[in-house]
Amino acid sequence: MPPIPDPAVASPAPGVRQPDITAAFAALLIGAVAMGGSVIFVRLADVGPFTSAFWRVTLALPFLFLWMSWEDRNMPARPQVSMKRSLSGAVLLSGLFFAGDLVFWHLAILNTSVANATFMATTAPVLVILLSGWILREPPGRHAYAGLALCLAGGIALLGSTLTLQPDKLIGDFYGLVTAVFFAGYFLSVRIARRNAGTARVMFYSSSVTSVCLAVMALIAENSFLPAGVTGLLVLIGLALTAHALGQGLLTFSLGFLPAAFSSLVIFLEAVAAAAFGWLILAEALSAAQFLGGALIMLGIAQARPRRGKR
Repeated sequence: MPPIPDPAVASPAPGVRQPDITAAFAALLIGAVAMGGSVIFVRLADVGPFTSAFWRVTLALPFLFLWMSWEDRNMPARPQVSMKRSLSGAVLLSGLFFAGDLVFWHLAILNTSVANATFMATTAPVLVILLSGWILREPPGRHAYAGLALCLAGGIALLGSTLTLQPDKLIGDFYGLVTAVFFAGYFLSVRIARRNAGTARVMFYSSSVTSVCLAVMALIAENSFLPAGVTGLLVLIGLALTAHALGQGLLTFSLGFLPAAFSSLVIFLEAVAAAAFGWLILAEALSAAQFLGGALIMLGIAQARPRRGKR
């Protein structure tokens, strides 16, 4: 009897070969680590937070365009995709959602502690798991819920010692929750977009929309729009190529083959990667509870991973 495919594993876009689940999972992990490293570049940047977010996306566009051209040339079996289809509703929404995610993430950092902002943002997988069955027709199984519970426990252990509740910081905490809403919308819309288009095409057009939105925000909110010198420019290029082109690119690739409910747990791994980079590069000490939190998050991701189809 032929195997029944797992409904939680996506069908590839037309002309795209289905990879092994392990390969898609590995891409997701590498992408999460790359995105987690963005905190280092943001701290080193000599421009404001909204401007750095703009350059993070904009400087990646030439690379994404070349990637898209290569992708189209090397997939001859895939039908030509029109501009109208490239700018589908899902792609446009993913760009808008990601712009909102970055804007409110930076507003949260500016108005509350980094720990509070990070913890509030990590509620995004809760929304993705609750909505994926209704919007994507991909009802998460018990493994996804168990993995989410472990990741939430790990997030509390990782950030709990620095979490605070202060009346004058509540607006920043609220911005963190709004960040989670936008991040959840980004996951769901990219998952839909990847059903009909390749990774680079979704990334390029989605990032173009994000770039326009962030340009408006940066011009309104900040005075310094250009880096001060060559070092500042190199930092922004590094941010664009690692966090966006590589990190977001691998995440977008994975969302073509892995369920959004599972992939959304990558936000917890971002927190682990950010803490690890801070420890290794910025000499920021980590407590035993934070190490335990990281271990629980890794265990939760392993627990929630998609299983292969049954006979």
